Amino acid sequence: MLFDNGKRYNSFVGYFRRMYGERLQKIVLDAGFTCPNRDGTTGTGGCIYCDNAAFHPAYSSPGKSLTAQIDEGIGFHKVRYRNAGHYLAYFQSFSNTYAPTDRLRKLYTEALSHPDVAGIVIGTRPDCIDDGKLDMLEALKDGKLMPDWHRTVGGRELHAPIVIVEYGIESCYDKTLLRINRGHDFACAVKAVEATAARGIDTGAHFILGLPGETREMLLAEAETINSLPLRSVKFHQLQIVKGTAMEKEYAVHREDFIRFPLDGYLDFIIDLLEHLRPDLYIERIAGEVPPRFVNETPWGLIRNFELLRMLDRRLEERDTWQGRLLNPSNPL
Repeated sequence: MLFDNGKRYNSFVGYFRRMYGERLQKIVLDAGFTCPNRDGTTGTGGCIYCDNAAFHPAYSSPGKSLTAQIDEGIGFHKVRYRNAGHYLAYFQSFSNTYAPTDRLRKLYTEALSHPDVAGIVIGTRPDCIDDGKLDMLEALKDGKLMPDWHRTVGGRELHAPIVIVEYGIESCYDKTLLRINRGHDFACAVKAVEATAARGIDTGAHFILGLPGETREMLLAEAETINSLPLRSVKFHQLQIVKGTAMEKEYAVHREDFIRFPLDGYLDFIIDLLEHLRPDLYIERIAGEVPPRFVNETPWGLIRNFELLRMLDRRLEERDTWQGRLLNPSNPL
């Protein structure tokens, strides 16, 4: 009933240590991108829940070079994660493949040129990828784009950087995607994930739990769809109502359309979801953290993510269950 990491779910926290022999810490970068849902290409105003300022640290600013952001990020994380050996440049803010391929190549290779960076993680939208960009990313992860690149990570010689693409999918339901002004349908997400994974590129996805109009039953039903996608990892975030967003206004008028999980209820729901997810899928996050100044209410108090994970471990043990249990209940891990 336990995974290799000693937990009852397939945690992503120790994935890099198991793969590369040391901790790899993400450094959030802002490369000055925008979004097709903001600049008029797909829409304007962006997704109704979105305020990027609520999701990245102070050292991450488009007014600084990528190298400066990486240096400051390393200094920041060395205080919290002293055992980090190398770092992953995490292109997080807005849509980080929303630019011509030549510009993307320049930005990615600049980040990878930093001697402490072992790879990149690219957060983007599924409607911001195409064959040309995937060709470039495939060449990057195969060592063809930066042939002289080399790192020694955990005693292992790497001759090509780690490359991960993380898609914001948010919901599997087209009705929800339309309501939150997402600007693409779910078929677009499926196409992007399948095309990326087919290149041998590690592919992750992000989902928001509690979007307006979705029921608990709808959220649990998403597990089957997620299982069908060629994903290596997933992130789940509870919906957080950020000040100044269109979502805040909608929530004020149509509160009945929103699921607002209490903390204990959310933990039990996450476990219900985990029971339906395939065991090889890495769980990178189960909840999000937004600084209190960005929200009108903090129903869970000021609990940090690491505390939430400890509570999840205890609750899994109390329920004597594990990730994937209901997919094959007669064959425990």
